Amino acid sequence: MLVVTLVLAAIGFGLLVIALMTGSIAWAWGCIAVCVVGGVILLASSLTSREPATPVKPSRRRASPSARPTRGDEQHDSRE
Repeated sequence: MLVVTLVLAAIGFGLLVIALMTGSIAWAWGCIAVCVVGGVILLASSLTSREPATPVKPSRRRASPSARPTRGDEQHDSRE
């Protein structure tokens, strides 16, 4: 569907260039119509391909190796 949208955008751009070169309002309306159809297809494709969100379970592992404490990051005991 993305390829169809890109093709419609290219056609719309071509129609816009023709409309500007000829000064014809019919080509401009054609450009608008093609771009609206492309936008609707893109929106429909985006909404239908969206997967439902799954809840993420917290991991008991460390977040990443870069999250390890360095020399200056000392853990302080809260009982002091």
